[in-house]
Amino acid sequence: MAMFEDTGLALVGIFSLVMTLACYAGAKYAYGKFKFWWLSPIMLAPLGIISLVLLLDIPLPSYFHFSHLLTLMLTPAVIAFAVPIYRERHLIAKYPLTLSIGVVVGLLLGLISSWGLSKLVSLPPELAQSVLVRFVSTPFAMEATSSFGGVPELTAMLVLLTGVLGMIICGPIFRLAKINTSLGKGAALGASAHGVGAAKASEIGEEEGVVASLTMIFTGIAMVLTAPLFSPFFI
Repeated sequence: MAMFEDTGLALVGIFSLVMTLACYAGAKYAYGKFKFWWLSPIMLAPLGIISLVLLLDIPLPSYFHFSHLLTLMLTPAVIAFAVPIYRERHLIAKYPLTLSIGVVVGLLLGLISSWGLSKLVSLPPELAQSVLVRFVSTPFAMEATSSFGGVPELTAMLVLLTGVLGMIICGPIFRLAKINTSLGKGAALGASAHGVGAAKASEIGEEEGVVASLTMIFTGIAMVLTAPLFSPFFI
């Protein structure tokens, strides 16, 4: 009987993994074809996965039986960030001040605004601590949040919401603030909306996408390195 139960768990786990990858691939195809923000993989894929899990009544332990392997890929993803840094080293040498200011300002404003939000709406302690690093990419945020006493899984969800919000409101904010340069748009999106912002910046232009990606990477690295130093001031 135990053998059949283990086999059933494995089959459901394999189905869940394939379902997750299919939802992502479908969302990526739909977004590439129609370009509506609500079809972006970071929006559509989670909604599709959650809907199917609820509809098919898949227990969460069964869903994560193999799907947790995707989460483990976040660690090598951090190492892979070295590739665009090396590839775009000429741009780093060309605009060192712009990138440095984008990282420093983005890091400080991200922390202060997140802390201010937690105080303004009186968030519960776990949520308040998890929201502090919402502005950096998921691999960095999940590492840095432990210094603030945050919950990595909760932080990952807040990172997702921040990226989607940044993607939606970046256009009106750029027009309102009269940000017209490719460097300004790229640095702003990379420092505030991480990977989703970098993807949006790439749609605006090639240079915007490169600057956003570099700013996102350096902001994430800076957040992980400085989190232990900042934590006494924000918790």
